[in-house]
Amino acid sequence: MNCYIKDYPRPQFVRKEWQSLNGEWNFAFDDEDKGEINKYFLDFPKGIKINVPYTYETKSSGIKDESIHYIVWYNRKLDLTKEQINGNKVILNFEGSDYKTKVWVNGNLVGENEGGYARFSFDIEKYVINGENDITVKVEDSLSKNQPRGKQRYKKESWKCWYVQTTGIWKTVWIEWVSKKYIKHIKNTSYIYEDKIKLEVETNLNEQDFENKNYYIGAEISFNGQILNTVKEKLNANDYELKIDLYKKDIEHIPQKWSPNNPNLYDITYKLYCEDVMVDTVYSYFGIREISIKANKIFLNNEELYLKMILDQGYWKDTHLTPPNEESLIKDINSILEFGYNGIRKHQKIEDERFLYWCDVKGVLVWNEMANFYSFSDMSIQIFTKEWIKVVKQNYNHPSIITWVPINESWGFPELKSNKQQQNFLNSIYYLTKAIDNTRPVISNDGWEHTISDIITIHDYVQEGNLLSLTYNEKINEVLNNKREFNNHYLFANGYEYKGQPIIISEYGGTSIKSEKGWGYGEQANDEKDFIKKFEELTLAIQKMPMITGYCYTQLTDVQQEVNGLMNEGRKYKINPCIIKNINAKI
Repeated sequence: MNCYIKDYPRPQFVRKEWQSLNGEWNFAFDDEDKGEINKYFLDFPKGIKINVPYTYETKSSGIKDESIHYIVWYNRKLDLTKEQINGNKVILNFEGSDYKTKVWVNGNLVGENEGGYARFSFDIEKYVINGENDITVKVEDSLSKNQPRGKQRYKKESWKCWYVQTTGIWKTVWIEWVSKKYIKHIKNTSYIYEDKIKLEVETNLNEQDFENKNYYIGAEISFNGQILNTVKEKLNANDYELKIDLYKKDIEHIPQKWSPNNPNLYDITYKLYCEDVMVDTVYSYFGIREISIKANKIFLNNEELYLKMILDQGYWKDTHLTPPNEESLIKDINSILEFGYNGIRKHQKIEDERFLYWCDVKGVLVWNEMANFYSFSDMSIQIFTKEWIKVVKQNYNHPSIITWVPINESWGFPELKSNKQQQNFLNSIYYLTKAIDNTRPVISNDGWEHTISDIITIHDYVQEGNLLSLTYNEKINEVLNNKREFNNHYLFANGYEYKGQPIIISEYGGTSIKSEKGWGYGEQANDEKDFIKKFEELTLAIQKMPMITGYCYTQLTDVQQEVNGLMNEGRKYKINPCIIKNINAKI
């Protein structure tokens, strides 16, 4: 896209004046929590260095200490010029820092954030000076089961499919320079049957700004270099919405929908004006597409969609949850396509947004899934809901995302089957998500014990295709009517029943090979030949099930002690991708 800048961390909202702060920082452990008392933000201790954004637990950080440290500190110098700070706001952005982050600039506390997965920012304009500046960051983490942690272990040792924790800064840190009055966020919704888009605009303007001056929002839409429409509308002091034509009526243009086969994307430039002076410019893109459900089928742009997905947890051997670089994200997406999948379930992680950019560009469907907590409490309800709202808003504009998955396998909901309080929270998250985004399906609890859900999903790691076929062909009515357990669970929580939704087996397989040391699901395959036989029997069994509208195989890569990937941690293929692709292509 025209907005694309390599390594730019926020590819759907691009400004050209920016600087990455990744690289070498000073670092300190603070196990006794004395850093604030000793004023590390004024006099940082000498000694350890760390390579940001890799956490201290990883090899790429330069430290590789997998033990638990609850408090860590970062520090670095930043040179700024008069041109950068005069007349501009300076915004310090964190794409991800786990879990409680406090930031000082030149000894001044500029802000704090709670959460590990959504981006956050601080306006540091009034704290920076011409010349050398000092940035200090404190991050507190814990093994608490109340905070969203996904697949990060909450014990001091890893086990099964829970891995080494991620502490501190784990995504890009960067600064950008913006006008004093600027665009904060734009929500872009396409109306494909009206050939229109709706823009919901957020700026930093306040009511006083409108007393003496007029402000306008502008947008320029183009496709393959052809400008289709240019608009400029007056803003008011309240939240602003603008519904505009995709193209002017005197321009010959057939709307190009986004799909895996044709991932068409439109360029769009957003502009903010004060009177006739343009004060802010943001470069972006969007896709026009519709995901819908009719009866028990899923449709993309009014064409029936059969989902062939693979589960990906987004871990790398030397960097854990942090992608080694942008190229590593592209390589994983290319591998997904080589294996013959049209979608990916990004499991228990809010991935680097560059990943979503390349899914948009390459046409890969995405299930966007939040990292779960593991203990149901008022605290976990509050912190999960707050961060989930941020995540949905942050990723809303990506056309590749077709489904929201807030909760997985009743994690954090130990009594979900019968506990009305826990069921109510699931339903509230479902409706809250739909209130923010009514254009995508929401799966309130992926795998089993469904309450209100647009799609019914099943996790079943039976390793024999004939047994899988028996359960979901001959015994499917027993499963749907809550008269048959699978994985020691029923499909619906008490008081809920099947209402004709699409059904997807969203986890299956997980097969490892006996020569591999580590953990996998069920009985291991004897060798590569036996693995292919198992994979084919399981996948073909699902493909032949008339009530099933898609599947998701576990998983793309090995992760630490879990060795059931189609690739190992180093991304070496265990199985020839053409073999997997040919099996997936049978439906």
